[in-house]
Amino acid sequence: MAPFIKAYHDDDKIQEAIEILKSNKIDPKEIYVITHDDDRTKRIADNSGANVIGMSEQGLADAVKTTFKKKGDELRNKLESIGFDENKAIQYEAQLDKGVVYLIVKEYYGVNLDTVLA
Repeated sequence: MAPFIKAYHDDDKIQEAIEILKSNKIDPKEIYVITHDDDRTKRIADNSGANVIGMSEQGLADAVKTTFKKKGDELRNKLESIGFDENKAIQYEAQLDKGVVYLIVKEYYGVNLDTVLA
């Protein structure tokens, strides 16, 4: 099963969505945020209790490689490491360039996240 992903443009809205997920018994370890700006990503994650895609998701070798890549390549690699195929990673990275913030839930069972976050 591919991870769930939803785009946001407002930091407050994504933080509200994360609280809704946690109140619906989604394991916080499975909730990630990603933006084009590392500082923004970290700030949202810190304020909401969500995670950033890091070494544990990418593996040490990939994490080291991404530090020497262009930002777009780094973001696509992170998206692929969390479970998206190359085409989806390219599509999502293009939206990150436009200021989108993505909420990603890596694993969830028995919950329709589209309904929960409607």
